[in-house]
Formats: sequence, structure tokens, C-alpha cells
Amino acid sequence: MSNHLYGYLLAVLLLFLSGCTSLTKYPVYVEDGVAINGYDVVAYFVENAPVKGSEQFTSEYGEVLWRFSSADNQAKFEDEPTQYLPQYGGYCAYAMSHGFVVDTVPEAFSVINGNLYLNYSLGVRETWLEDTDRFIEEANRQWVKKLAK
Repeated sequence: MSNHLYGYLLAVLLLFLSGCTSLTKYPVYVEDGVAINGYDVVAYFVENAPVKGSEQFTSEYGEVLWRFSSADNQAKFEDEPTQYLPQYGGYCAYAMSHGFVVDTVPEAFSVINGNLYLNYSLGVRETWLEDTDRFIEEANRQWVKKLAK
């Protein structure tokens, strides 16, 4: 079994063991009241890297707390938040393409056509990158279904 398939199967198993994430409670991936593990969504675009946000630089958007690594990044987000929001609420883009809601890790990211996509693991990201056009199309369709429930 390939590492990519193993990573995906592990993500699906974790989803069911955790009792599934509730989209009605959190349309954005939130842990301890903070979006996407407290990482700075703007940094993914300006530094092309995951950068931990600070409690000093926070903003509330969509009833969710977002953290930033600098006042400049916080201001950029506050000026145009939708430009920086991760797709599918910050849940795993590859899993969403298969209809699953799975958490993510900050290091497994990609910025494609000006959009931020996060994945469950680096292995899952490798699979995601093999055919992003198809996976994005499927994930978009699945996300709409999830939000309609």
C-alpha cells in the first residue's frame, strides 16, 4: 500500500473514531476556540510558510478567533478577510474531495490560484498535489453539500 493511500485511510479512520467533526458547530476548523491551530493565514500567502500566530495579534471573523504573527498581517486580514480564508473552512481539502471532514496540520498546505488549501498530513498533501484540479472540483461540490445539511 502506498504512503499516500495509507495516509488517507488513516485520516478516514481518525474521522470515524473521533465521532466526526460537526460542521453545524464550526464551519471553520477550530481547536480551543482558535481557527486552524492558531496559525497565521496571511503568512501562508506572504511568506509561503506556516507561521504560528500570536495572542497579541488576533481578529474575530465569522464568530471565530484568528491569530496572526504580526500587526501587518492582522491588518491585511481585517482589510480583506475572504482573500486569506482557507478553503473548506480549513479542513482537509483532499478528504473533502471524498466527502469527509478531517482536521489538518499547518505544514501540509498549498496555495493554488490564490486560494489556501490545507491537508491532514504531508503524505495526504502529496496525493492532493497529484491532481488538484480534479480534487478541487470534487471538494467544491462536497463542501456545498456539507453546508446545505
